[in-house]
Parts: sequence; structure tokens; C-alpha cells
Amino acid sequence: MRYRRANVKGGTYFFTVNLAERHLCLLTKYVDALREAVRSVKQRHPFYIDAFVVLPDHLHAIWTLPEQDADFATRWMLIKAQFSRRMPKNEHRSTSRKKKGERGIWQRRYWEHMIRNDNDYARHVDYIHFNPVKHGYVDHAVDGAWSSIHRYIAAGVILPDWGWSDETKTGEYGER
Repeated sequence: MRYRRANVKGGTYFFTVNLAERHLCLLTKYVDALREAVRSVKQRHPFYIDAFVVLPDHLHAIWTLPEQDADFATRWMLIKAQFSRRMPKNEHRSTSRKKKGERGIWQRRYWEHMIRNDNDYARHVDYIHFNPVKHGYVDHAVDGAWSSIHRYIAAGVILPDWGWSDETKTGEYGER
């Protein structure tokens, strides 16, 4: 099956990638394995990480691809495969996955959205940084351990108390 995807060379994309078993905490428990998978794929298939957050059962990212490249699908396939190879082999696997020799770590599909303009970009970066608060893992975005918010604070793009006001707590980020 071919999925309709926006394949724009040099494009900037927002992604949501989920574990197959959402009750597991593999992404934070094995965050170093995830980091190594991303680092390894990035070396062979470069891309820029604009924003990133890792939660126990899913992650969000914004990537900008090189000018002549639109192949984010291969990058995600490789990241998921490398991470999966580092996981214990004790996950539930459906009959379909067993027949195909697949692990049961990740959901097969993922959400992808091509960033359209500066406002769209800003809203999705904010969504990523606020996500640990939205899901109740932390009280303040700065407390998210595996978030690019720390890079944004260090660069002076946002202040450490970003997201503390009642206005930002509505979670009005992402697509409208």
C-alpha cells in the first residue's frame, strides 16, 4: 500500500511515532539506545533535528531534510529497526508480524505533517516542548528530561519559565 505523503526535498516535517504497546515505557527506559539509533542514521542519512521530545511510549520530532532529499521514511525505518534490535525480545507480536518476521516494538505507521510556514513551525515546536506537561509527566516544560527545550533555553530562544502561564497551559499548539 502506498501512503500519501508530502515528499518535498529539503522540507521540514513534524512527526509523531508511537510504540505498538502504549503501556510500555521503552523509549525512556532505553533512551540511550534511541539516541544511538538516531545518531547512527543521521550520520549516514543527514537531517537537522529542529525539535524533539521523548516520552515513555511515543516521541515527537521536527526534522529538516537536506535540499535534495525528501526521504524521511527510510530514516524512520532505520531508526525503528536499530532501536528494535537493541530491545529484549519479549514483546507481544501478532500473527501478521510473526509471519513477516517483524518485531512488535513500534506501530507500523506514524504521523507526518509538512510544516507550511513560520507560524506552523512555531506552533509545532511549542507542541513538542509542552507535550511532557500535557501528558502529566512533569509540571513544567523545562522539567522534561528528553526534550530539545533545553537547547532552545541555552540558545536564548525561550526562557526557562516558558509554558508556566495559564495562557500556555491550554495546550493550544500544533495544527488548527
